Amino acid sequence: MISQSVENPHNLTLLHFVPTGHLIMVDSAIMQDQERAVLVSPVLDQQDWSCVRLVYQITGRGCLHLHLRPHSDNFDYQIWTADNASDSWLIASVDLANSTIPYQILLEGRPELGLGNSVAIFEIHIVPGYCIECNFEEHHLCGYSNTWNPNVNWYVGGGKVQKIEFSYSSFSYPGHYMYVDSVYAKHFQEVAKLTSPMTTVPMAGCLTFYYQRDQEKGNIFSVFTKDQLGHYEEIWRPEVYSTASWILVSVDIKALHPLEVVFEVAFNSAHGGYVGIDDISFSPEFCHTDTEPTFDPSIANCDFERDLCLYHEERAETKSWIRASVKANAYRSGDHTTGTGCFLLANTHYTSRLGYVGRLHGPFLPGNLKYCLRFYYLLHGFRKVDNALSLYIYDEHNVAQEKVWSLADMSRDMWTQVEITYRKPMVSKVVFVSICKNFWECGLVAIDDITVSMGDCQITTGSLSRQCDFESGVCGYIQDKTGDKADWLRVRGHTPTFYTGPRGDHTSGVGYFMYIEASLMRPGHKARLLTSDLWGSSSTQCLIFYYHMYGSGTGILSVFLHHSSREQDMLLWRRQGEQSISWMRAMVEYHCDAQHQIIFEAIRGPSLLSDIAIDDIRFKRGLCEDPGDGTSYSGFSEYFNEIEN
Repeated sequence: MISQSVENPHNLTLLHFVPTGHLIMVDSAIMQDQERAVLVSPVLDQQDWSCVRLVYQITGRGCLHLHLRPHSDNFDYQIWTADNASDSWLIASVDLANSTIPYQILLEGRPELGLGNSVAIFEIHIVPGYCIECNFEEHHLCGYSNTWNPNVNWYVGGGKVQKIEFSYSSFSYPGHYMYVDSVYAKHFQEVAKLTSPMTTVPMAGCLTFYYQRDQEKGNIFSVFTKDQLGHYEEIWRPEVYSTASWILVSVDIKALHPLEVVFEVAFNSAHGGYVGIDDISFSPEFCHTDTEPTFDPSIANCDFERDLCLYHEERAETKSWIRASVKANAYRSGDHTTGTGCFLLANTHYTSRLGYVGRLHGPFLPGNLKYCLRFYYLLHGFRKVDNALSLYIYDEHNVAQEKVWSLADMSRDMWTQVEITYRKPMVSKVVFVSICKNFWECGLVAIDDITVSMGDCQITTGSLSRQCDFESGVCGYIQDKTGDKADWLRVRGHTPTFYTGPRGDHTSGVGYFMYIEASLMRPGHKARLLTSDLWGSSSTQCLIFYYHMYGSGTGILSVFLHHSSREQDMLLWRRQGEQSISWMRAMVEYHCDAQHQIIFEAIRGPSLLSDIAIDDIRFKRGLCEDPGDGTSYSGFSEYFNEIEN
């Protein structure tokens, strides 16, 4: 989740006042190493949408985290964080989506060790409604911020205003509002921006506000949305330059990813006029009946475990793409989803011939929307990668509009992730194309786990998740310093010893994973990696993770449940010896209603060929889903030819 941006000391989110009440603070001078300072709320049972507003200050180096603890859940979910040091009080606004499950919020202050570092909180408010809503009656202005300009800025108005008189026919007088005046404008296109707090959970519906305007022609008043990457999209602009009273505006927005609402006014001179706004509100129902409902692009997802989903070949009779699977083995990689499931394979010995072209068409998706397409590919046996795999965007008339990606590297026998962000004005679909111009230079190309989501691939989703892919760190996992003789290592790329360990991680093929390096251990030595404390739950939990056990001397990988009331850890899952050259998926169900930890324990085998790795650990409430099955291939042949489909 994203904290309130503080780029300028003149932002309205900096609260220039001297606190007259009390505050709560954690100072590095009174903390020991590894100590945590956590403030826990009472149990809250607010089923409607609400907004947490914090007035806080970080002095020196440190950070502040806001966590959500749903009742009867294993985890605390981090929903906001800040590490901006400031000499003024800051305000943060964090949305809490409606929920029928009681919860608590936790504030964790982490000043770094050393003198002069502290984290302080002056106010905590949980108010009903959405964080982007505001009537500007409070001193904190609901977290709205002004982007400082030496000549034109947004100010708080209300009561008696010397230069501007507004007509308050729509609400009680003498309330407050925000206004911007051109009187000090000195340059062409002087711009004033008023920016809302960043949304922190997905939301879609009707944004309403009142405005009053008296501007000369050529001056601009617009409303935009701005995402985390700084991309603006205009959502409204008035049709008139002057209004006699306050005018109500309704505009539909779809904030599936974090964004800000920006009210922007541009003046060309000191006589440009003024603009005022007030009473910003939001409803989860669209204001206009012709607004299309939020589209779910997951219809284009496919892991090929059951069938081809909504994908199809250009000519059904050609069978250019074949759904296949590979049994766990030490020679050929299986699918990306489970290690033993199904994937889609092109350029088999049935189709690798001079002039071969294979096209796989996806389902049609609506236009004027930004999509993030992700998929995995694997190569085997290619001498040249030219035309081995490309991706095109086709329109509804099956005409290619753009080639958005093509294979450029020679990575082989390893599932590698591709991310593509695209937007087309028309209805469109993606088409995977594999071309073989010369039989002797062509190999095999496979694809798997296609997903399509809304928005830019660089923007992370706002949903609650308890998953660790080790890309940004170890996610709070703890090395056991007392019960083992070695540590788990976080690395990327292939491990240093040949014929053992993965070639890359499971998440993307080029990211990080955790593993034990057998050359640093003796036979029988163990390394234990522990989760942070889990709170326990009355419901069954499903632990999902990927493991890699390749090497003739591979030892043992076990998963234990550690409970302080038990003398011995409870074994939940175990594998021994070489399993596969692929990343394999494990799904483990367990139940524990008290505080506990999950332990990943790896024991080195008799030889150096004993590296063991784990990646993409995830917990979810409820029973584990059926992974499904598919026709398997032994994988011991030189080629993927002996495939049943």
